[in-house]
Order: sequence, then C-alpha cells, then structure tokens
Amino acid sequence: LRQLTFGGENAEAYWSPDGRELSYQAHVPPYECDQIFRLNVAEAGGKDPIRVSNGTGRTTCSYFLASGERVIFSSTHGADAACPASPDRSKGYVWPLYSTYEIWSAKPDGSDPVRLTENSFYDAEATVCFKDGSVIFTSDRDGDLELYRTPPVAQGANPDFSKAVRLTHAPGYDGGAFFSPDCTKIVWRASRPKPGPELDDFQSLLAQHLVRPSQLEIWVAEADGRDPRQITYLGAASFAPSFFPSGDRILFSSNHADLAAGGKGREFDLWAVDLDGSNLDRITYADGFDGFPLFSPDGRYLAFSSNRNQKNPGDTNVFLAEWRDRKLARVLTSVERYDADVAWLAQDEREGRGIGTRGLAAAADWLEAQFREIGLAPGGGNGTYRQEFPVTVAIESGAGTSLAIDGQGLGAEAFRPLAFSSAGGPAVETEVVPVGYGITATDLGRDDYEGKDVRGKIALVRRFVPSDLSAKGTDIERKHSDLRAKAWAAREHGAVGLLVVDLPEISSGEEMPAEAPLPALSTADLGDAGLVVAAIRRAEGTPLFAGGKTARIAVELTRRTESAVNLVGVLRAGAPQKFAGATLVGAHYDHLGLGGAGSLEPDSTLPHNGADDNASGTAALLEAARTLVPKQAELRRDVWFVAFSGEESGVLGSTAFTRTPPAGLQLGDLVAMVNMDMVGRLRDNRLQILGGDSSEGWSEIVEPACERAKLLCTLGGDGYGPSDHSPFYAAGAPVLHLFSGTHTDYHRPSDDADKINAVGGARVAGLAADLALQIANRPEKLAYKSVPAPAPAGDIRSSGAALGTVPDYAGDGRPGVLLSGVRAGSAAEQAGIQRGDLLVELGGTEIRDIQDMMFVLRRSKPGDRASAVVVRDGKKVTLEVVFGVNTRLR
Repeated sequence: LRQLTFGGENAEAYWSPDGRELSYQAHVPPYECDQIFRLNVAEAGGKDPIRVSNGTGRTTCSYFLASGERVIFSSTHGADAACPASPDRSKGYVWPLYSTYEIWSAKPDGSDPVRLTENSFYDAEATVCFKDGSVIFTSDRDGDLELYRTPPVAQGANPDFSKAVRLTHAPGYDGGAFFSPDCTKIVWRASRPKPGPELDDFQSLLAQHLVRPSQLEIWVAEADGRDPRQITYLGAASFAPSFFPSGDRILFSSNHADLAAGGKGREFDLWAVDLDGSNLDRITYADGFDGFPLFSPDGRYLAFSSNRNQKNPGDTNVFLAEWRDRKLARVLTSVERYDADVAWLAQDEREGRGIGTRGLAAAADWLEAQFREIGLAPGGGNGTYRQEFPVTVAIESGAGTSLAIDGQGLGAEAFRPLAFSSAGGPAVETEVVPVGYGITATDLGRDDYEGKDVRGKIALVRRFVPSDLSAKGTDIERKHSDLRAKAWAAREHGAVGLLVVDLPEISSGEEMPAEAPLPALSTADLGDAGLVVAAIRRAEGTPLFAGGKTARIAVELTRRTESAVNLVGVLRAGAPQKFAGATLVGAHYDHLGLGGAGSLEPDSTLPHNGADDNASGTAALLEAARTLVPKQAELRRDVWFVAFSGEESGVLGSTAFTRTPPAGLQLGDLVAMVNMDMVGRLRDNRLQILGGDSSEGWSEIVEPACERAKLLCTLGGDGYGPSDHSPFYAAGAPVLHLFSGTHTDYHRPSDDADKINAVGGARVAGLAADLALQIANRPEKLAYKSVPAPAPAGDIRSSGAALGTVPDYAGDGRPGVLLSGVRAGSAAEQAGIQRGDLLVELGGTEIRDIQDMMFVLRRSKPGDRASAVVVRDGKKVTLEVVFGVNTRLR
C-alpha cells in the first residue's frame, strides 16, 4: 500500500490508458477550491503533481481521453473565476449541481484548453471508453439527472458532446458511470425516489441545483442503456462503482455496514459484488472514508482515495495498492444461493430439462433433496415429495400402418403417417384426387378444391405453399403451409384421407428444389384430424398427380407415455391459532429439451437451458421456502411449495395437480396461488404481477409487499395465461403470476445462466415469501373474482371470432376439447357452457381436438350464431352461442 498524495483533499484518481499516470482533483493551497492535477505513479512523492486545470473556478471529474494525449474535466471557470458558493447545509447533506459546470479538454500539461459543452446545465462526471473514445457523463439538460454517451471519436480528437445520446430515463439521480474494460457494459450509482414525498423532495432539490446522495444503489446495463438492472439493495449511500479487469465484478464504496451497525453513516469502505448482485465482499476495514476505487488497465493495482493516515483533520489522499485476488469464505447469501440454483438447473448436463430426458429426471431428484434439506414436509402423497402423472413422450407408427397404391404396397421408408392422423380404425381404400396445395382461402381469392369432388375419397396435396403465397410474407406462408390446416380443409370438403407430397409447382426451365425430409412423428402435433393422413416421398407420390389412382391407407399409432413428476413440499402452520385453508407457491422446472416445435430456433439441436424459463422461477421457489421456514411459528395457514413439470407441454403438471390434489389439500380450501415463471431478467427494477384482477383484495397485500421489497410492481390482469397459475384460476382460486418480462432469448438456446439477474431474482423470491406470509396470516380469505375478457383496443377489424373457453390441454383421451374454464361474460358463459364440459361440435362441425375448434373460430365472425354440442355428465347437451369479438383469447 502506497500513499501518493500528502495533505489536503485529494480524490477521484483515474488512470491513464497506459497505466503510468493518474488524473485527480485536489483542494490544496493556494487554490480556493478543487483543481485538476495529474501525477506519474512511479514518481509520486518525489515530484510535485502537474496542474491540468487553469487554477480558477471549481473543477471535478477528470479523465484521460483514449489516446492519452488529452484530459477532460468539468469546470466552472468559464462562467466565473471565483469558486461558486457552497450549498445550503440547512437542507441536510446535499451535493451542489452547479449549472456553470461545463466539460473542458486540455493537454496533460494544461495547455490548449478547449470548451466542449456550453449551456446552462450541469455537465459533469465524465469517464471514457478507452476502446472507441466515447464519453459517458451526467447532465440535467432534460430536466432530470440522467446519463448520456457521446459518439466514438478518432484517436486524439475531442468528443462531440452535441451528439450525445441519453441512456437513462427513470426519475432520480443517475451518475458516476464507468465503462467495462471492453466497453460493452456500464455501471453507475442511482437513486430511485418513490412517487410521493420522496420524489417531490428530489425534484424540489433538483430545481435548486441540489441532490441528496444518502440513498444510492449500484446499477448496471448494456453500454447503450439497454437492460438496466439494480444490483445492490443496501439502503445506503453506495457510489463510485467501477469494473474489475475481468468485467464480471464491480468495486464500489458504501456506508451500509456502518448504518447497519447503528452508526451515523460516516464510515465508508470498499466493497465488491458480481454483476448479478451475488458475492458481496468487503474489501477495506479502515476507520473513516475509503472511496473512488479504480483498477489500473493491467489489473495489477488499485487506486483509491482515503482519509487514513491523515496529517490534518479532513485530509483525504490518494493511495495505491497491489491487488491480489483470493477466495473469501462466506455463508451463502440468498443471492448466491439463487445464483447457484439457477446455474445448476440451466447447465447443459440437464439437457434442457425436456420431458422424458435424463436431465429432467435429475432435476426432480435434486429438487426433492432441496425440499428435504430446506425442511419442507413431503406433500406428494404416500409420504413422498412426488406427485406423478402420465405424459406422452413419443409417438410411433405401429405394425398395422400400411400404404398401397393401386394394390402395390409401399415400403415403410417411402411414407410416414402424421401424428394427428386418425388411427386404429379400418383401412381406407378409395380413389386419390389431386387438389393442388389443398388451400382454401377466400381472402386470397384461392380455392384449390374448386371443381374437385373429394367426398369419400383421399385428397392428394402438395406440401408447403406456391411461390406467389410465399412472397406474401412469413405469416401467410406459415398459415397455409400448416399440414394440420390442410387436413382440416380436406375433411371439410368431405375427404376421408389425405396424402401429402413435397412436389412444388415449378415453371418451365426452373430447377426442382431438393426434397424435404418426411415430417417427423412429434408429440407437439398430437391430435385427431378426423381422417387418415400420411406423407409420401416424392418418387412414389409424383405419379399420383396424374390422377386415376387408388390408395389403401391404414394407420396405427402408439403413444409412449412416461411418468412426469411434480415435487410437492409443505410448510405446516406453526402458530397456536390457525386459519382454515392453505396458500400455494409454485413454479415449473421443465423446459424444451433440445428444442423442437416450441423453440424459436426450431432447427437448433442445442440444449435449450431455460435459465429464465424457468430455472429462475424454480430457484425463487426454493429461496422463498428457505425464507419462510424460519418463520414457521408465525404461519397460521399451511404453505404448499410445488415445482411443476410439463408446463411447456400445456401446463400438464398444474392441471394434474388441480384435477387430483394430493392428500391433505382440498382445492376449494386453497386461499390463493402465487406462480413464478420467468423472474430472472428484472430490468429497471420493474416487476409485472399478472392476475391482480382475480381478487379485489390483492392490491392491499401486493402493493405494501412490493414497497418492502423495493420493487416497482405493475399489478393487474385476469388469472388466465400460458403458465401454471391458469388451471388454479379456472378451478376458482385467486392467483398471481410474478414475471420480469420477455426478452429475445425466450425459447432459444441462448437463454443461459450468465444472463440472469440473480439479485433481482432473489428479490422476487423474497417478495413471494412475503406474499405467502401475508396470505397465510390474513384472517379472511381472498374473494375470487371471475374477470371478463378484455375489450379489443381501438378501432380494429376483428379476425375471426371468440368463444371464451379455456381449454384443458391435457385432455382426458376423448375426442373433443375438454374445458378447464369459461371466461366471465363470454359467448360461452352466456350460452351456458361450463368448466368440465367436453366440446364435441361447433357450428355444425365435429370438434375432435383444439385445432378443429380454432379453425371454426377463425372462419367465423363476431355476432354469428352457432350451435355448440358439449358432453356433460355423459350426455350430449346442445346450446346456442353468439360469437364474440376476437381479442386473441379463445
């Protein structure tokens, strides 16, 4: 440890690009206020520092430009050579925001000063990216204290502040920003005053060019301001953050330990923390102030300011320390546990946690061990944590599958039945009728069935779409290439079978494209199209388009099922006086495996690790349980913790749970369900809480809990949605879905653990635990509210119609659509359709699966009248519906 300055107030020492010099600000005689100096590190103590500023006005925040040939700093001397007045301390400890601070550039010897900003705003706190020369700085030019970044500049040139781009947009103080070594990220200090008295006080002080720095937290973001994330929640003055040379940790100064020990907040020490908020380590323990830490470019040394070893009271000096990394032993914090849990679940070894994979089975074993270690009682039945339910993991063509053309059987390699084909019935033998691409689309003026009679026959269609439709865009191409849609059209025209061949129509002289592989038998395509369907190779299928052929098709499909597992643990109420009912906290732990139909990169076979979807929610589930176990004696209702499987396949695990709850839990006794799905990408400290309209009592519970968690929550929406809360809402329970928002890695192999905001995920876990505690200890139950479908926004033309049913995607094996719920005020409710009905006919069309229902709704219009036939208690019931407006909720 070396002391580089001796006496006076010396601080904010920042390195030159070559690591030989430091620029810093100092209040030393004979100057009335801070001036900018630089010193050679090797010569410090032997030679006097060199003044860079001109010795007048007040200066601050110096930094070498990327070339090392110039230094930038802020100064008030352009407006007045005298020092500006000190702030009014009657307002408490406040910092002045001198509107006369402008940013200047000078050579390291102080010559050739150039003014870079000229306005009546606070422009200061500038630091430089040594990669491209761009500058990040703080200004109140837009009415708030925000971060701005200048464009890159050529070596030796001054940055252009007139073209600076604003990076932050939230009310509060954003300042003291630094770039990561590779300039891909930024870190800064920020305040986020809450609306009300806090924000009023901030804005009142800002109008007086003052800011109160007593509540500052550390934030990180991409270098263009995207993905802002709060990484400390210390409730103190945390400031002066900068990056480790590795770019994966942050150094900063904070008084939070002093405040936690009951001090007055005057003791500041250096701390380190990972970019995701984990691994918070204390670096210094000296009495007084340690701050403004910055690594040398080579990472060997750390410069910082301290008032240790004072010659006179009030002295602050610049120090230099050699840095040596070492592992620090610690008891893991909630953030570190959360981080580790996400990392384990999202490893490649988990194989994307797809249904039927060894990785998902390993995850179930691991979760069972975690529940046991945390101290949850087994709740799955028979004294175990496991609730098993069957899922289809594969579909295979059986020995009874065959295809013959004009009596000549084809080998198994020449064709393949499709997963939604009718199966198990007698063979279909009849004429084959070519019908082009099999597309009927009145909106496109196309009907390939016009003039063709396929009633009682086998329709023959070309796979994909013709080039003129392909040119109309991806949506149209996808819609009319869909093989299930081609099967629907064939059945609607009376066909009893469908053959598909990849044989595009091509112009004369055009080269025939390569043949696509026959469609795979995928569980994602399971259903029953109501006719036999097979795809044929091009070589065997081409002759069929000449007409005059007959075919005989028999399809036998075997579904291979395995047991999937929900993990169920219970924290029993320990309070002497208990309330009736129970609370449930849930999250799904499965994902997409190696991709497939659910992937947004369907051609990828890489593990889809689902770090956010939903290792993040599963880790939060575990952390919420760990948080509540020590509070068991306070609980007045049991709290059930459930890790669901099969969510990505259609909320299968939560559906199984609501159909057959484990022993000891009656679904009607469930007070509320709190679901966590995708909670690992908290940005700008904002959390969406969906389902807020499922009970009018949620706001009085959720809003104070969010305030305690220091999260900015948006509460609202009904209880339906594509996650595990939906079956519980359909079954009559108030629900919440905690959700940190979508992102471009959703359902892609890139959803990996290194992108998780661990400190944010841990905050959400703490919120879930708080919500569960409040629900468990609330004397009255939350009142369930059935919410009508939202009205369409604006003046829009509806595409298709709405019925208002909520399908049970697990089904029960019968042809039709089993309904898990009916939306309030919907066409279905008004017609008398109920939860548990099996919809088997709609508008005169047989409904054999969910796709049939969607096709009927797509061709219908709001206001159309149609009959609906449901099976209820073993009997068919015919009801009349008037279709509603399509809000994309079926």
